[in-house]
Amino acid sequence: MRILPEIKSLNTSMPAKKFFEGGTNKRFPPNFWYVASLFAIIALSLILAATLSLLGIKYVILMLVILIAIPTVFCIVAFPKFGILVILISSYFIMWVIRMGVNFPLGTIMDGIQALLIFGFFLKQKFHPNWDLLKTPIAIIILIWEAYNLLQVANPTAESRMAWLYTVRSVAVVTLMYFIFSYHIKTISFVRVILKTWMVLTFIGALNAFKQQHFGFFAFEEANFNDPLVQSLLFINGEWRKFSIFSDPVSFSYNMAIGTIFCICMVTSPKPLKQKVIYFLLGCFFTTTMLYSATRAAYVLLPAAMVFYVVLNLNRKVLALGIIGGIIFAGIVYVPTSNPTLYRFQSAFKPSEDASFNVRKQNQKFIQPYIQTHPFGGGLGATGAWGVKFAPHSFLAQLPPDSTYLRVAVELGWVGLLLLCTLFFVVIRQGIKNYFRIRDPELKSYCLAMTLIIFALNVGSYPQESLVQFPINIYFYFFISMINITLNLDKAKQETGVASLQ
Repeated sequence: MRILPEIKSLNTSMPAKKFFEGGTNKRFPPNFWYVASLFAIIALSLILAATLSLLGIKYVILMLVILIAIPTVFCIVAFPKFGILVILISSYFIMWVIRMGVNFPLGTIMDGIQALLIFGFFLKQKFHPNWDLLKTPIAIIILIWEAYNLLQVANPTAESRMAWLYTVRSVAVVTLMYFIFSYHIKTISFVRVILKTWMVLTFIGALNAFKQQHFGFFAFEEANFNDPLVQSLLFINGEWRKFSIFSDPVSFSYNMAIGTIFCICMVTSPKPLKQKVIYFLLGCFFTTTMLYSATRAAYVLLPAAMVFYVVLNLNRKVLALGIIGGIIFAGIVYVPTSNPTLYRFQSAFKPSEDASFNVRKQNQKFIQPYIQTHPFGGGLGATGAWGVKFAPHSFLAQLPPDSTYLRVAVELGWVGLLLLCTLFFVVIRQGIKNYFRIRDPELKSYCLAMTLIIFALNVGSYPQESLVQFPINIYFYFFISMINITLNLDKAKQETGVASLQ
């Protein structure tokens, strides 16, 4: 008897179509799924109507939330590319929705999405293990940075453990997004989808700022303009600083600056002329709206990135264009003007005349003895809103954390500051190395753009806090992951050809 061969010949990996058809050739009647869907919709409508009449609108909303939440949670875990797009898109609109007055813990939802992605990551590692991404220099320094932040819970000089708990959510969990991006972004087509989505979101942000500048704010956007503190921060030289869909003008302007840097890299890349024109127009629009924020720190990011670009692409043509651009830039900085926007732009490159910059220098000088005598800092969350909430009478709670480096030095000590600087150094160094190793022109331009953006954020972390607010806190680790992703895709192309990248 040939029983075993017959059993072996059975196809145990049944196609999905046959599975839903019962595993036989018998098909459902024509239009079965359309009729079934119609009955399901009718049944759901009747259930919602009955719930509305018996229990009220709150329970109807609760049912709808559950109906949406359950499949969304499943999709985020089972289809990580969907989850990545959800977190990237949500990070752009969360602060705008909060500003609308939505009384819901949206920040917790963002934490939940990240937690689901992390859970899905470990779940996939169980069945398809690939721990090589933990062996790169960038991954190692990120893990060290992660561990140091977690160990801060035992900091003996910390005034509050609750401040650590609330702050570590936005540090430890977000940091792990680097591994999520590095593991799941494996094709050039998905890279293009993400980058195009990012450009669309940046354009929406720029468009709303343009609307604020020329047509005024929405009612919910100006709801707190009567607050004296808000007025002192946002009302300058007779004009309101624009913040678009972001939390504040700084976050808005930094997003416009890095968007412009990306557009410049795409214009100089070997893309079709039509795409170059689009990126050029987008870059001009982003730069223009960035000026509406009146954020001096952001104005420095573009020149800093362009100087770095010239250094990485040093040849006669680039050097000549760099000299011409430098002359034009110097003319803009020193030309006499009565325009308040242009004058504020010029003042960014004359720090000695900037009162706010001088105040920051005084704060840094004042806190230096504390940093020198506290190598591990005063504890994560000791400054800012959480410091005021959980330790209002502490010394550090009264310190304005107006710089990423200052906050890190105060909360995590000079050891933490050294780790952060090492993180930036390792990432930028790896970006430079990969840029010269990558052969594919498109991937090379992406690697260059990410390296310049991280360098610009490194510079921007000195005068302002550049990495703590949505959406940059999420996108920062996407930018870092892209440095190795582009190299891996280039290696795959060299080994298997273009088709493997699609």
